[in-house]
Amino acid sequence: MKFMILVKATKDSEAGVMPSEQLLAAMGKFNEELAKAGVLLAAEGLHPTSKGARVKYSGDKRSVIVIDGPFAETKDLVAGFWLWQVKSKEEAIEWVKRCPNPHDGECEIEIRQVFEAEDFGAAFTPELREQEERLRAQTEQRTKAAKR
Repeated sequence: MKFMILVKATKDSEAGVMPSEQLLAAMGKFNEELAKAGVLLAAEGLHPTSKGARVKYSGDKRSVIVIDGPFAETKDLVAGFWLWQVKSKEEAIEWVKRCPNPHDGECEIEIRQVFEAEDFGAAFTPELREQEERLRAQTEQRTKAAKR
C-alpha cells in the first residue's frame, strides 16, 4: 500500500522561513531510516504558495482561471510530503509518530492512501491498465536518466 504523508503549512513556512540546520539533520536521519526500511519512495518540501498558482476549471466549458499565490487558510495548505510504501495505514501512523516535528511549534501531518489500479474495479479496463503501466515505465526511465 502506498501512502502520501502531507506536512501541513504554517505561517512560518508560508512566509518562506527555512528549517534550521538541526531540523534538516533530524529529517535527514529520519529519511535514512525510512529508506533503510524500504518505506521511502519520495520526500520533498514545497516552496510557499506565494510562488505557486492554482488553476480552476468551470465544468465542461473549460474556462480556466489561473490564480497566483499566496493562498489563504494556511491550515489547509501543504508544506511538504513523503510517499511511502507500507503494509497498512497503521504502519504509516507508526512511522509518523517517529518523525521529528517538521515545524518549531504546532504542526499537523495528514496520512492519505494512494489509489492502486485494483481500487478502480472494472472501469479500469485492460487497455487503461496497459497505458498506466507504459506511463509508469516512461516516468521511471526519465527519473533514472535525470539522476545520471
